[in-house]
Amino acid sequence: MTSNIHHRSVIFLGLQAGGPAAIWSSYIITIIFMLITAAVLAEICSALPLSGSIYIWAAESAGPKHARFFGFIVAWWSCTAWSTFTAGNSQTAANYVISQLTVWDIDFPGGTTTDNVKWRALIWAVSEALLILSVAVNYLPPRMYSAIFRFSVALMMLDFFLCVIWLPIAVSKTYGFRSAKDVFTMTYNGTGAPPGWNWILSFLFTAGTMTGFDASGHIAEETKNASVVAGKGILTSAFATGILGFITTILFLFCTPDLDTLFALEAPQPFVQIYALALGKGGSVFMTVIAVLGLMLNTSIAIVAASRLVFAVARDGVLPGSSWISRVTEDGQPRNAVTFIFVFSAAMLCTILPSQVAFTSLVSAGGVPTIAAYGLIALLRLTMTPNEFQGSYFRLGKFARPFYISAALFNVLVFAVMISPFYFPVTSETFNFASVIFGAVTIFGIASWYFTPEDKWLRPGTVQEELRSADGDVDNKDSGI
Repeated sequence: MTSNIHHRSVIFLGLQAGGPAAIWSSYIITIIFMLITAAVLAEICSALPLSGSIYIWAAESAGPKHARFFGFIVAWWSCTAWSTFTAGNSQTAANYVISQLTVWDIDFPGGTTTDNVKWRALIWAVSEALLILSVAVNYLPPRMYSAIFRFSVALMMLDFFLCVIWLPIAVSKTYGFRSAKDVFTMTYNGTGAPPGWNWILSFLFTAGTMTGFDASGHIAEETKNASVVAGKGILTSAFATGILGFITTILFLFCTPDLDTLFALEAPQPFVQIYALALGKGGSVFMTVIAVLGLMLNTSIAIVAASRLVFAVARDGVLPGSSWISRVTEDGQPRNAVTFIFVFSAAMLCTILPSQVAFTSLVSAGGVPTIAAYGLIALLRLTMTPNEFQGSYFRLGKFARPFYISAALFNVLVFAVMISPFYFPVTSETFNFASVIFGAVTIFGIASWYFTPEDKWLRPGTVQEELRSADGDVDNKDSGI
């Protein structure tokens, strides 16, 4: 359900890159290969259901000799990805809020375009405020989390049904649906890239909405029967996100105005103006409020998962200041890890001030490290440990090798898309700084590996115990115990 709001937030990026025809075709490809990637991750998650998940999976996929090196790098990647996602989500919510200014024809000094630094300053200030509110939820007593989660799910359900019922009815009575020919055959180049690469850039939208399905692994140590439940969570999350995302994407393609009208809209979040065209100004306010609340709760829940990851990485001695970051409260909550995520995310949002394309850069920077980790794990499983983790409940068997190859190659393609400039020709103000963030974080990870003593890292005993436990479970099943 969370993908519904996120889809609206970035679907215009897909429309600029290739148009409707590129979106739906790229989405089908993305679903297939992301499900393959999810299967690769579920296999190792089942054998190693530990907090810290993806970084431990990378370490163990590399084998004993190189485990520490790859573990440190992926740990830095993952912490960066989730913290940057938090920042990007906050800016997405801010874009919804301030887009109402254009709906109500409120003049802003210098205009409502990203080349106006005052406008960017407003986006930055609102983004930081919404980030603070989203983080604040994580300082509430843990007993309140379940109520917040239930409210979040209810809100997402309301949003989903309004989008699939109210929006289409309103569109049919106002500017009308796009034709099937438009939806399934129309192409568009709003990026200035060469035609082939312009089409491939649509993967920024399709793959960007299908990352993060490894989240259930981050809280594996707090999950009962984690060797089965956490792995199943990865697979069902990827499947549900893909199928629901594809259905709502097709719906939105039919409900958007013609592309000339769409790209003439000056709001930072064009969907707010689409609401205004279809539902009227009052309807757009109502849907915007729901979207902003949904995004903020989505951000808060993401911070819960991210804080467990950051806590586990710090507990294993990978980050500077690990002893402070890994400290927990009396009731076992990683509050310092939450604070760390807040500081990092707030710093990332400052990129809005100098950059005209901070939104696309943050979308990319939030996805690049995760996509890189997905591809690296598949590659390491193929080359370093193809016969390990036999105790997994989700063992791939004869499909292992083709799945590893497919997942590695697809994620390399998506990685290239995410570090590519989105608008051409490239200038200093339209440069995609995701590549700079990724490069810097990789260097920090290597430096951290080099300067941290071996005996300060990880709990090899815990990892081996998990592996023995998983293997033992399979042995027991095989022997009929």
